[in-house]
Amino acid sequence: MPEPSAALDTARRSIDELTALVPDFPKPGILFRDLTPVFADGAALRAVTDALVEPFADRVDAVAGVEARGFVLAASAAYALGTGMLIIRKPGKLPRPHLSRSYDLEYGSATLEGQPDDLPAGSRVLVLDDILATGGTLAAAAHLVEAAGWSVAGISVVLELDGLGGRGRLPGYDVRTLSAVGL
Repeated sequence: MPEPSAALDTARRSIDELTALVPDFPKPGILFRDLTPVFADGAALRAVTDALVEPFADRVDAVAGVEARGFVLAASAAYALGTGMLIIRKPGKLPRPHLSRSYDLEYGSATLEGQPDDLPAGSRVLVLDDILATGGTLAAAAHLVEAAGWSVAGISVVLELDGLGGRGRLPGYDVRTLSAVGL
């Protein structure tokens, strides 16, 4: 296995030091890992962005961010890569024709939507989000990318929650995480 890059080492330290732990959010028994302090620190955001895109740099035409924290990451990553950015949103937010995908997540169910005419068919899309938990959100986002006629170049997330089986819901995808934590 190759040695971690300097950006990955810095990103991991920043994630460990800056992530806020919020007990019982959004419901009792859940320990929420809030990455917004990581995003608020310029050096940490740069390191996280660089580490998220590094494995995919030569094989991406656009970056897709999943609402809402994924938007922060995707905008930063698209800028770093010199590509465009797609948004994958909650229902009722996109004004033009869109595709929808419903899914289950660790504390309920949800739907995501994307606009299929934002890129030409065959475009290679890197899907970004903050956390990989049960995998439902990212599986739905990947499905939307493929349903639009694009290919998933990879899936990259800041933090993976071990023990929830999220990776198992993403077979066949190149999934990268910067850091993993137990429940």
